[in-house]
Amino acid sequence: MIDICFGFNAIMQILKQEPKRITEILLQNGRNDSRINEIKQLAKAEKIKFKGVDKQLLNKLTSESHQGIIAKVSPIESLTAKDLFNILDNLDAKPLILILDGVTDPHNLGACLRTAAAVGAHAVVVPKDRSAWLTSTVIKVASGAAEIVPLIRVSNISQIIDRLKQQGLWIVGSVCNNQARSIYKTDMTCPLALVVGSEDKGIRKLTQDKCDDLAFIPIADSVNSLNVSVATGVMLFEAARQRSGVTK
Repeated sequence: MIDICFGFNAIMQILKQEPKRITEILLQNGRNDSRINEIKQLAKAEKIKFKGVDKQLLNKLTSESHQGIIAKVSPIESLTAKDLFNILDNLDAKPLILILDGVTDPHNLGACLRTAAAVGAHAVVVPKDRSAWLTSTVIKVASGAAEIVPLIRVSNISQIIDRLKQQGLWIVGSVCNNQARSIYKTDMTCPLALVVGSEDKGIRKLTQDKCDDLAFIPIADSVNSLNVSVATGVMLFEAARQRSGVTK
């Protein structure tokens, strides 16, 4: 099975991290700039085929903004709960795991992966059902993060939370409820799993009940809520700030 990947940053990251996944690179005819030349050099070094094609062909392969470049790639290996706990068993640092409870928009999943990579999260966990997965759009938006942060697909989020608790992780759920604790008053310096819910309904009630703590992001009264990927970024960077010991 062959997938496609598009966009400079996403393809560049695969070339640097997992070049063997790429079988061919298609470049829009007439493109000749520094980014194209860098990709050509990396492809030549890895003996990866590349060829010039008309823009119309690239447009047929994807309706997204491809930036004049598409790579044919083998799919990213699908990771499971077993892989998650193998990762935890081999960590030398306090765990930081992101759990996305039903994020279905691929752009949001890609943005969450990118933020998770930026803060050094050790894995992102999603359910098999009612969740976006690693499409070419997700990989493009993630801008290379899909090759950095392990994306774990599990059958049952609640069971995974129970097992994470047994491993000593503290589970903090993000809610739009100012009766919960502010994220700025929530201790996130411990071994941690942050749970963020779906775009429309948030964390499911069953998942909320499994959390050790619920936290909200203080926002102005004129705004009802934040986009899920924005909220995830705020939560992750607050966790990263606390864990770094920075106070200002």
